[in-house]
Amino acid sequence: MPSLNSFVPFTEICRAIAPVAALFSVFGTVLGQAAPSHAVTPRSLLTPSLSESIPITTSVAEAVNRVRGVEPKFCSHMLALAIDEILEDPRFKTAQWGIVVEPITGPKVLYQHNRDRALIPASNTKLLTTAAAINLVSNRAPEMPLPFHQRLVEVNRYSNNSEADALLRQIGGQHKINQELMRLGLRPKSYIQVDGSGLSRSNRIPPSTLITLLKAMERHRERVLFYNSLPIAGVNGTLRNRFQNTRLHGKLHGKTGTLRGVRALSGYLDNEDYGTIAFGILVNQPGQSGRVLTRAIDQIALLTAQVNRCNSEIAEKDNE
Repeated sequence: MPSLNSFVPFTEICRAIAPVAALFSVFGTVLGQAAPSHAVTPRSLLTPSLSESIPITTSVAEAVNRVRGVEPKFCSHMLALAIDEILEDPRFKTAQWGIVVEPITGPKVLYQHNRDRALIPASNTKLLTTAAAINLVSNRAPEMPLPFHQRLVEVNRYSNNSEADALLRQIGGQHKINQELMRLGLRPKSYIQVDGSGLSRSNRIPPSTLITLLKAMERHRERVLFYNSLPIAGVNGTLRNRFQNTRLHGKLHGKTGTLRGVRALSGYLDNEDYGTIAFGILVNQPGQSGRVLTRAIDQIALLTAQVNRCNSEIAEKDNE
């Protein structure tokens, strides 16, 4: 059993959560009990009624997460408040954000911000290229050839730009890509794609188009092929060094995007209550540190992973 010395000092947590006085008694209860090393820790610091009435701010979430084995629970309607707090950071005053977060099953939108704003997607463009290629090849070949599997992994997991551009040319160019994406439910006028890799700053994709694509590929007969071509958080590819030792370690498959002043992350993450969630997060901010942009995106993903249905939403679902 760990000692209390292994936890963050109580005074540090109190400073971080001073604006939320109602939470003090809850933290006192948690910090007064050292969690057994092999016990399953509670999913929630808060009772449902309290979590529905008090927003979980980023500062509170970070303070709680510094206490070993404890993670906050907050209701879906609080997700918007938590993400908006990140976007309203003065450092992002000139940033253009586009975000959509939707469970794969059901019509509910957990969060959206500029869902139809077309932004520079960087390597998220590769999602269009590989999805179109999968749809084309799967219609021609009853069994997907192994070299094709390997190429998709090279393009998505390791973000190989030259391989992505070559793939676009070999399947028939941009016109063919557009045809296949139409068959997957994408509207050609909703995006601008000029290369296979996303290196060009002339590419423009709104997060709503990425969500349409992700949902279409989740229903596709080759969905496992597409899903397994994506980097895995904390495990491999361009996500191997992100989300390590968090609840998304091994539970997020997503495509990164990186250009100067551009960061993106789109894909699928596992949530205990909602199951698989599709998400698209794009930010364009010339002059901003890439590290700052990436950290903000990761915070948004982590918030999404820990959102839960609470009493009001469960009751609403039961009445449908």
